[in-house]
Amino acid sequence: MDASPKLKALGHPIRLGIALRLAAEGGTCACDFAEIFGISQPAVSQHLKVLREAGLVRTRRDGTQIYYSLDPTGVRALQGTVAKLAA
Repeated sequence: MDASPKLKALGHPIRLGIALRLAAEGGTCACDFAEIFGISQPAVSQHLKVLREAGLVRTRRDGTQIYYSLDPTGVRALQGTVAKLAA
């Protein structure tokens, strides 16, 4: 599996911060990230879209809210690649 899209997605400091935040607290609403990172809601949505398309983030809808969490499959694929680098 090509890990480069995942690594590229995490190459932006905001997206890396979002992923780290999701690792600490899964099930986070997108509205929370705007406050945490001091960016606009459209910017948050764009960053989450990149992470989702890279297979690192998944969504869950609850009424009108969308909650984000890390996608374990995508993270495991990335973990395998990083482990090869560390070997």
